[in-house]
Amino acid sequence: MLTPQSLRQRSNLLQAIRSFFLERDYIEVDTPLRLPVLIPESNLVPFTSEDCFLHTSPELCMKRLLAGGCSRIFQICHCFRKEEHGRLHQSEFTMLEWYHKGWDYFALMRQCEELIYRLVLTFPDLPGVLQGEKLCWRESRVAMTPPWDRLTVAEAFRCYADRDVDEVLSTGEFDAVLVTEIEPHLGQDRPVFLYDYPIELGSLARRSQKDPTVAERFELYIAGVEIANGFSELVDPQEQRHRFLVEMDKLRLAEKDAVLPEKFLAELSLVGETAGIALGVDRLCMLLLGSPDIAAATSFIFEEL
Repeated sequence: MLTPQSLRQRSNLLQAIRSFFLERDYIEVDTPLRLPVLIPESNLVPFTSEDCFLHTSPELCMKRLLAGGCSRIFQICHCFRKEEHGRLHQSEFTMLEWYHKGWDYFALMRQCEELIYRLVLTFPDLPGVLQGEKLCWRESRVAMTPPWDRLTVAEAFRCYADRDVDEVLSTGEFDAVLVTEIEPHLGQDRPVFLYDYPIELGSLARRSQKDPTVAERFELYIAGVEIANGFSELVDPQEQRHRFLVEMDKLRLAEKDAVLPEKFLAELSLVGETAGIALGVDRLCMLLLGSPDIAAATSFIFEEL
């Protein structure tokens, strides 16, 4: 449970995030938490709510708003993912998600960099901020002054794991190698955007026009912690349907049910070129507040209720 002082600091951070987007002509939106159908994602386990699901992210509804004519939208909301619990995970957590039409993933990296750096400059007295330019978390001292580093997934595997990406994909070891051998090195000196994920790991991201084997997807790491996941959006309904069917096959193998989000697919072509990103607010607050884990950066965790 947060102290009154920490609650005030978290509140100030949330208001600063809202101000950042409102100053840039974004619309703050508020979409339903309970949905009759979710995006098929084999790596996520949703909670049920009677005959519906609690959303794992607001992505489905926010993209439908983009299809309806919105061009810049953001949302701060609670999301729910079953079987996620630990030092960096809670099954109920706060997500910041935003979309910008006409942008690609590189433009979104720059704005993400701008947002977090502004928070560091705005609140130099936070416990996790040192001398207004560095973020201090556990043993890490991370220089926050832009520009931040960019590193492809292929480069990261060669540098830190001495393994080829195709090899670990074929053996099913990608996630294990990423978490144990690569992530601890990422964002230790300055934040780093890990980008160009294998196409198999970007079911909602646009295929790269330069290299069809990768998706235009990135993740932001600070002090070895994944903070955000973004991409150039896939807006081709036929290719998206195919990728969803691949995910549904994986779910069936795991004896889990899934239904295609047909209304979403019917409107997808109306979205147009867009970049979108999801940022873990609790994790960002954890770093800025210098908290040892995510539980110490939230008002309550489930075990305290």
